[in-house]
Amino acid sequence: MKIHGTVHKYGNNVDTDVIIPARYLNTASHEELAKHCMEDIDADFVNKVKPNDIIVAQRNFGCGSSREHAPIAIKASGISCVIASSFARIFYRNSINTGLPILECDEAANDIKNGDNLEVDFDTGIINNLTTGKQYKAQPFPEFIQNIIKKGGLLNSIK
Repeated sequence: MKIHGTVHKYGNNVDTDVIIPARYLNTASHEELAKHCMEDIDADFVNKVKPNDIIVAQRNFGCGSSREHAPIAIKASGISCVIASSFARIFYRNSINTGLPILECDEAANDIKNGDNLEVDFDTGIINNLTTGKQYKAQPFPEFIQNIIKKGGLLNSIK
């Protein structure tokens, strides 16, 4: 599976409180969560993001609380993938459970710039920066995890 999208770039330690602020956690609506995604770190994010766009961040993306709302809000906003140097472990697992594709690649996370256009191949882990011509290699997920993501999350894959 391949995706193409424009990058929204963030730094280190992007926590779940800025991905989806706690004041919006009183809803289970994915669409409502998406309207407030990233607003405390990038107030214009929801106006800029387009379907299939990609978040690129540095170390420890998704740190903070264990809420599943964070990957749900990201996915519902139209983001097709998050690439980071590293992820907080609970965010990593919640992303798989909710069907949000993520890739760890330190070199890509450090080199890729805001606004770059990427092509990401989840089967091989190859990230092509179509803006600069650079290519990066992330470790792809094993087939069983790719299957969970392709089916939209853990619960959908069990059905």
